[in-house]
Amino acid sequence: MKRLVLSAILAPVLFGVAPLSADDGFSLFSNTKYNGEVRARYENVDDENNAVQQANAYTVRAMLGLETTLFGVNGLSMKVDGTTVQTLGGTKYNDLSPTKFTNYDVVADPEQTRFTQGYIQYKMGTTTLKAGRQITNLDNQRFIGSVDWRQMPQSLDALSVTNTSIAGLNLYGAYVYSYATVFNEPTQESESVLLNATYKVNDMLKVTAYDYMLSLEKAQFAADTYGVALSGDVSAVGAKIAYRAEYAKQTDSTFDTTITNIEGKNDAAYYNLEATASMMGLSLGAGYEFLSGTTGSDGKTKFQTPLATLHKFNGTADKFLATPTGGLVDTSVSLGYGAAGLGNALVSYHDYETDVAMSGKSDLGSEWDLQYANAIPGVKGLNGLIKAAYYDGGDVATYTKDVTKLWLQLGYKF
Repeated sequence: MKRLVLSAILAPVLFGVAPLSADDGFSLFSNTKYNGEVRARYENVDDENNAVQQANAYTVRAMLGLETTLFGVNGLSMKVDGTTVQTLGGTKYNDLSPTKFTNYDVVADPEQTRFTQGYIQYKMGTTTLKAGRQITNLDNQRFIGSVDWRQMPQSLDALSVTNTSIAGLNLYGAYVYSYATVFNEPTQESESVLLNATYKVNDMLKVTAYDYMLSLEKAQFAADTYGVALSGDVSAVGAKIAYRAEYAKQTDSTFDTTITNIEGKNDAAYYNLEATASMMGLSLGAGYEFLSGTTGSDGKTKFQTPLATLHKFNGTADKFLATPTGGLVDTSVSLGYGAAGLGNALVSYHDYETDVAMSGKSDLGSEWDLQYANAIPGVKGLNGLIKAAYYDGGDVATYTKDVTKLWLQLGYKF
């Protein structure tokens, strides 16, 4: 049924239907633009922590979207994206849905079809208002992101406003009343407010301040997270150095936490220091990220980021999608190279420890991540990706076993 509805709504894009107009020249739809994506991926997962078989997932994502002006009103528009995720032959993996193969490792890409965006937008000069389902990525996606690495992205159902009336200053605010995760499940309730302000002083300094007041049904999470980040690019000895320094605090929830049915008491901290030097296509980076933990009896809580694009952080093996009880300290280095025609290659190494010892142990293991991406010659919008993650377990319970993951991906956008 969802596929029928999706097809009916997007049919004007596929078949080029003209704008609906009355005899007096009134247009319901005009200036229609469309976009789309097809992304095929093979993912292999071998998690020794699970006494099951390796996962082999052959999946494809197809997205079709349109944006159109409404009623001929300048600044009033509508955006709709429909996305479907389907499997190909030879696929056996646990997709964490009712149709899962429980005797295989997990790949979080269940078959499903839904609207990933569907909002009305109104622009008044430097102010933009949106109402409806939105793909939302704030800053580096450490706290609010669309999880676009998974085949089905995460969407927020929200009322949002953006203002850029002051040069260099971007103000964003939203009320999120529900959200759709990457899984094939009902939309989850939310009573959350997102506030973000970014001021670019110059290329060397951008200041970002935020307060994310979350109350989330699916994550059973309620807390306020507020912080500040400094970022920019600095030139030194012929190289460009991109840096980020950030601190955040997680405190008691501002809002009534009735939808989560939990006590919104939180006391946790986060900070991140990272820098990457680039010169002649080469890049060398280093990072130190800290998410505080708890002993369970010290009155503290572990630092959590339930709406983040978590695959971007703490290694692509995804061992730390949930923060360990004792917290997480991630020390990393990376080496990369990129050039036109040659693509982009990146090798990263992570060393993981707890903030607070868990049963007297703190070693959470280490990880190597490798990836290579390049445009496919001859076809505009066609790109390929090869990626691998090798996690070596530590001595903390549930983090002692190794994990190996491999991805082969081909994507086309238009």
